[in-house]
Amino acid sequence: MRFKQLLFIGTLLGLGFTSCNKDDDDGGGTTVPERDRGEQAIEDDEALQEYLSTHFYNYEEFETPPENFDYRIAIDTIAGENEDKIALLDSDALMEKEVTDDSVSYTLYILKVREGGGRKPTFADSTLVGYKGQLLNDNVFDQSLVVPLWFDFPGTITTNNRGQLVRVGYVEARGFIHGLTEFGEATNYTINPDNTVNWENYGIGAIFMPSGLGYFSSAQSGIPAYSPLIFEINLYRAVEADHDRDGIPSWKEDLDEDENLFNDDTDQNRYPNYFDTDDDGDGTPTRREITILQDGTVEFPDKNNDGTPDYLDPDIFQE
Repeated sequence: MRFKQLLFIGTLLGLGFTSCNKDDDDGGGTTVPERDRGEQAIEDDEALQEYLSTHFYNYEEFETPPENFDYRIAIDTIAGENEDKIALLDSDALMEKEVTDDSVSYTLYILKVREGGGRKPTFADSTLVGYKGQLLNDNVFDQSLVVPLWFDFPGTITTNNRGQLVRVGYVEARGFIHGLTEFGEATNYTINPDNTVNWENYGIGAIFMPSGLGYFSSAQSGIPAYSPLIFEINLYRAVEADHDRDGIPSWKEDLDEDENLFNDDTDQNRYPNYFDTDDDGDGTPTRREITILQDGTVEFPDKNNDGTPDYLDPDIFQE
């Protein structure tokens, strides 16, 4: 899984829709239009369904775990001695999730081998995940199953040497996020004498995503452009993030509930609310304009009863 860095000023800027390709005949530059996202979504879904109908996972080992079973998913082709195996597409553990992104509807396939008994992450959280990423031809492009890694879904914001705001450390493959939110973290863990960790009842599964929820036209190391992706995942931790530490969980700073934190900037200061300690820009920190109860619940006072909570109302502030 690769973290990305993207410049934006005001609102988030998208990647360009064209790329240049050298014309060997005349030595000039030729503009190659990006593929239509809707058409590519249909093509990717056909490829994913073909894969899911011709492959199976080691469901029998999960049903009757052998001694020293590592509880990892193994996917293989239905052929030869495996001809009688149940295809992924027909598995009771496979679910479909419809996701709309860039006005295109995608089908995300999620193999939920074990849901996990703990808290499920939101789209704005941080997660500790063991994973393996591969293509439909089974080529592995990235993995860290033995040593899980932390993923901060929306990433953070900093300023570069040109004074531009930069989003760093975020997960670009949206299908990875949409898939992980269907799993729960471990319910408990123990630390062994050698400092390894035994996790209990953590989420185990796989995510099968079209390229539109992956890297689409942006080729990565080991990932050609327009590649559907498969991620085997083990979800160990899901931490509710508060990126600006203003007392409001980051997912609650998504005011229009579109799961895009970057178009919620109440004071229009270029910093989205999830990374702004004074959301309405009135000089009073957000943390002083909300109420955090003993149980951690957040309440939003509205002193003038105008329907806008104080922390978003620049007309209500403390001297």
